[in-house]
Amino acid sequence: MNNYDMVIVGGGTAGLAAAIAAKENGVDSVVILEMDAGIGGVLRQCIHPGFGLHTFGEELTGPEYAQRLIDKADALGIEYKVNTPVLEILPDKTVMAISAGEGVLEYHPKAVVLATGCRERARGAIEIGGSRPAGVMTAGTAQKFVNLMGLEVGKKAVILGSGDIGLIMARRLTFEGAKVVCVCEIMPYSNGLQRNITQCLEDFNIPLLLSHTVTRVKGKQRVEGVYIAQVDDETRKPIPQTERFIECDTLLLSVGLIPEAGLAAEAGARPSHTGGVEVSQDMESTVQGFFACGNVVHVHDLVDFVELEGRRAGESAARCILGGGMSAVCATETRAGQGVSYIVPARIDTRAPGGDIELSLRVKRPMRGAALAVYADGKEIKRLKRVHMAPSEMEKIKLDKDLITAKDYKIVEVRAEGAL
Repeated sequence: MNNYDMVIVGGGTAGLAAAIAAKENGVDSVVILEMDAGIGGVLRQCIHPGFGLHTFGEELTGPEYAQRLIDKADALGIEYKVNTPVLEILPDKTVMAISAGEGVLEYHPKAVVLATGCRERARGAIEIGGSRPAGVMTAGTAQKFVNLMGLEVGKKAVILGSGDIGLIMARRLTFEGAKVVCVCEIMPYSNGLQRNITQCLEDFNIPLLLSHTVTRVKGKQRVEGVYIAQVDDETRKPIPQTERFIECDTLLLSVGLIPEAGLAAEAGARPSHTGGVEVSQDMESTVQGFFACGNVVHVHDLVDFVELEGRRAGESAARCILGGGMSAVCATETRAGQGVSYIVPARIDTRAPGGDIELSLRVKRPMRGAALAVYADGKEIKRLKRVHMAPSEMEKIKLDKDLITAKDYKIVEVRAEGAL
């Protein structure tokens, strides 16, 4: 049995940021439990630049960004255990883990921060017919093979899905001498950032086929090719007469990310509409003393925002520990209205300190010349004009918590209004 005031599950950006913030706010007894062989999370395999512009004001690679957090954690004396997967978190915040060197570990902290990130949606979660040969893998797996292990994943590839990892791997495979035939996207718009479409596809003349999907895989031992087809934009079903064969030896899947929220469910925390953990603005779940941050709450497009959420969770957990807990007074619910797919946080907690409340959200489809309208109990209280919005880019709105509390509003709803 191990006694720590705070246990953080996950040693990626969010977990490291939470640990650093907790230490800086007076909690000395902190431990990070990481299932991988090292801390730093997925950033260790993201060797491309583009990280840190918001946080550090300069462009870094993923490993450089991660190392800055690791160096700060080491300077603060933060303890972490690698190769230590967490098996279970109970509603009383008991954390059960296992380590090859130490065996079964049991923790009874005053607060838990869940920072387990997300996982890729694999082939089994989507409808692709055909055989199951070698050469079909997620984009993140390919990234790990190439960047961390120095392996070749294929010579001629098709990528299904235009998420940012898929776009980045299109460029990475090209650098490695492979031919990327095309990127197929089932939606009529890309799910990646515009800068990645420009820098990873257009700069290398890689076609992006919108409203297209892979219908079948051909091959026995190894992928020999795939069939692709145009889809109906209403039903997302393939149009049979448009199907054609593309010869390739590799199929990469970049078809969505899913928050790793299974441990939260075991602890009794309420799930959110994002598939992650429902939290208040201080990143506390519906279980007192149980916090969540980063991609386990909702999938981010920028790691800088993941770090900010991690710091907020660490600060809030520190207040919970040093203040002996908090009362559960949650006055206002947030709702995703017309044109909005989700909002984080799911509730505005009147017990938490601070003034401005930052809402993070995504729209359902690309929109131009539109606005984000905030309604409190049906009355419009804020309107922000937007030249362009897209599902791939997170939108943020700041609200004055004192205004919400003073009016005793029960529901705050955000709608995306205007032209498509």
